[in-house]
Amino acid sequence: MEIRNLGKSGLKVSAISYGNWLTHGSQVEEDAALACVRQALDEGITTFDTADVYANTAAETVLGKALAGERREGLEIFTKVYWPTGPGAHNDHGLSRKHIMESIDASLRRLQTDHVDLYQAHRYDHETPLEETMEAFADVVHAGKAHYIGVSEWRAEEIRAAHALARELRIPLVSNQPQYNLLWRVIESEVVPTCEELGMGQVVWSPIAQGVLTGKYRVGQDHPAGSRATDAKGGDKMISRWLQDDVLQRVEKLEPLAEQAGLSMAQLAVAWVLQNPNVSSAIIGASRPEQVSDNVKAAGVRLDDDLMAAIDEAVAPVVERDPAKTVSPARREFG
Repeated sequence: MEIRNLGKSGLKVSAISYGNWLTHGSQVEEDAALACVRQALDEGITTFDTADVYANTAAETVLGKALAGERREGLEIFTKVYWPTGPGAHNDHGLSRKHIMESIDASLRRLQTDHVDLYQAHRYDHETPLEETMEAFADVVHAGKAHYIGVSEWRAEEIRAAHALARELRIPLVSNQPQYNLLWRVIESEVVPTCEELGMGQVVWSPIAQGVLTGKYRVGQDHPAGSRATDAKGGDKMISRWLQDDVLQRVEKLEPLAEQAGLSMAQLAVAWVLQNPNVSSAIIGASRPEQVSDNVKAAGVRLDDDLMAAIDEAVAPVVERDPAKTVSPARREFG
């Protein structure tokens, strides 16, 4: 497993990290989830990403159980705060001091640890002063409950403002967690240059576009039984944007390129993400241990310039690049 620094911080992470967003506690049974984590550990993955909102806190519980007994110093455990948890009452979401301080303690209990290595703001909160949010994160760090702070899906100007406050508060804001893959490149024009300047790294999610970049979805064919596109609990609504005929036709053009590189389609997609020097780690998920074993083979792979150019040409007409697509929801969108 390739090991990288998280941005310019001293924290080292596995280039491929394991996340349990749409699987643990919802899409797959607990035994399968535990087997996937065990396989991740066996493959050399040391970095594990979750969030309190995943499966309404159940994903953290499953991950805590799966990692129990492992040497804590040899793991990097990440979680997040922002989205509604529990009954979703008026203080059960957002980045207020109240919600952050209550949420970190609850996450630590579920994860069976006294600290997380990275605590992330899962979206930007337009209804809480940024100063309040960052001061609360500073107290979390100073209390020893988190070593580093990160954000997820924040825009460049939001990241810059938070980083300035973090410097004043003497806490390490080291990362952003955005969606990033061959088809979704909205971070490249603004977020990545800003983070490079500030010394922050990307921990990216959805490197295989919810499974579309594996090539298993075909034009004119029914979606594979048990796939994410057929599972209402597994993200069928989110993946639907990638299931348009023009997208799938372009994805098919990647198959000979993957064969040329001696990689599976999934490995090509993950390797492509890891080519970006600002990407510290790519998060993979799995419902079966063999998926973990396949994806980790992308670690350490270097795609040559000609192959990178051919990939760009294959998918260019369907790539989303608009930085305005990174938008945190208004509170009213919580329901």
